[in-house]
Amino acid sequence: MLAELRIRDLLLIADLSLSFSPGFNVLTGETGAGKSLIAQAVSLLLGRRAEGELVRRGAETAEVEGLFVVADEPAVRERLLAAGLPASDELLVRRVIPADGRQRCFLNGRLASLPLLAELARDLASFAGQHEHLALLEPSRQRDILDDFGRLAADREEMARLHAAAVEASGRLSDLREREKDRAQRLDWLLFRLREIEALAPAPDELDTLAREIERLRHLGFLLLTARRAVDELYERDGAVFERLGALARDLRRAVEHDGTFGGPAGTVEEAAALIAEVARGLRDYGAGEETAPERLDELAGRRAALEALVRKHGMPLPEILASKEGLATEAAELARFPEALSEAEATLARALSASRHRAEALTEARRRAGGKLAKAVTAELRDLAMPGAAFRVDLRAEAREPGPLGFDVVEFSVALNPGEGAHPLRTTASGGELSRLMLALRRALAGVGPVGTHVFDEVDAGIGGAQAALVGRKLREVSSHHQVLCITHLPQIAGLADEHFLVAKLVGDGRTATTVRRLTADERVEEIARMLGGETLTDRTRAAARELLRR
Repeated sequence: MLAELRIRDLLLIADLSLSFSPGFNVLTGETGAGKSLIAQAVSLLLGRRAEGELVRRGAETAEVEGLFVVADEPAVRERLLAAGLPASDELLVRRVIPADGRQRCFLNGRLASLPLLAELARDLASFAGQHEHLALLEPSRQRDILDDFGRLAADREEMARLHAAAVEASGRLSDLREREKDRAQRLDWLLFRLREIEALAPAPDELDTLAREIERLRHLGFLLLTARRAVDELYERDGAVFERLGALARDLRRAVEHDGTFGGPAGTVEEAAALIAEVARGLRDYGAGEETAPERLDELAGRRAALEALVRKHGMPLPEILASKEGLATEAAELARFPEALSEAEATLARALSASRHRAEALTEARRRAGGKLAKAVTAELRDLAMPGAAFRVDLRAEAREPGPLGFDVVEFSVALNPGEGAHPLRTTASGGELSRLMLALRRALAGVGPVGTHVFDEVDAGIGGAQAALVGRKLREVSSHHQVLCITHLPQIAGLADEHFLVAKLVGDGRTATTVRRLTADERVEEIARMLGGETLTDRTRAAARELLRR
């Protein structure tokens, strides 16, 4: 519900703050006092686009703020969270309209888009005015209204689930049929790639290993010569390092007999001699069996060329080629059994479409039953609202041969306003007063159903009076037992039934005209009702009539 409304610099309104009751709120005042500005401000909170001409003369911007209580509106909070905006039990909507520039919209203090606000507004409030179409009466909403009335939420969810399954099955079949066009060619290509990989059987790091081995073989002559020289110098020739170290070690050992200090150096030299001998033995065997190095080099170069060609062909390194092998094999297996897979996909789609159609047909039948009950209930309400010849209809037509996520149906609300003139879609109803009463009849039929927390009625009393006006007022009061009602009215019979009564007045001061709104006390309310009953001249009789109307 709309708990607080603040307006600044909107045409005749300089600065205004209002607190509304959760129940039945009325706004009254002389014609031209500015009651429509209040309705206009509320419509801005519901996402209506604004023009710079709305800004009060001399001001740079106009601002409208509304605090909505949404504790019982989970859909609003879910949409806020989905949009990355803060969500709580309250929603603060702020519109900033510059005289010349870009409009801005804020939700809970964060900048937001106008389309998001308009989407949220569908669950916040409905607006019935002389030249406004109602959100609840838009064709896109009428199916939702009917389903809410018929308590068909679970049926819709199941319909959406089955439709999604059918879409998935259809996508799978389409993909298979698309692949069928080049299946044989694709299978040959996959098998060729697999044979190519399996024939080479590469190791993940084989190219690096081959590069190192080829580098070694290319310099094998130098490496063999170096190894041979090292063996000679270290171990084999006369006066080699090993021989000299041996002699030195023997001298050090003799010195130990005279001074133990020489024991450590002697041992170290002996260890060095042993290491030299070990190195020489290792180098002596280097290159053994590699007399055919040129042939081996050619073999390795050929292997490397084959692996590099494989890498270029696949466009990925060897490790990735090996990792892709399993995927290639899986796809090849699928293509090999393609006829079976295609047959299975066709059967799956047939089952999914059958289940979807069956659920859609059942949903259509449930909607027909609910539509009949809704038409009867709304028609009865219209006849109580000074529209005795009106008849309400709920029409269903198939949207397509196959059901969508919400079934087959397009729902259209129609109304016959005059006997013999036929029914017309509700969205084309021209009269603002009739539109408002149609909205009221719908709200009475839907009492307690649906998420909308606030209903705004502007000029709901057009063309009625007397006993019919009192009946409309009682209907509005009944709606307010389930939803907040804000009603702009000229009729005392309606105003007298409200929980809160606000007076809209136009004042002139300091050369400027300003619209003001204030909540009336009990005594002030008597005076306003008396004015509405008797005009500008108030008498004891009109005051007494006002008190009697309020008492009743």
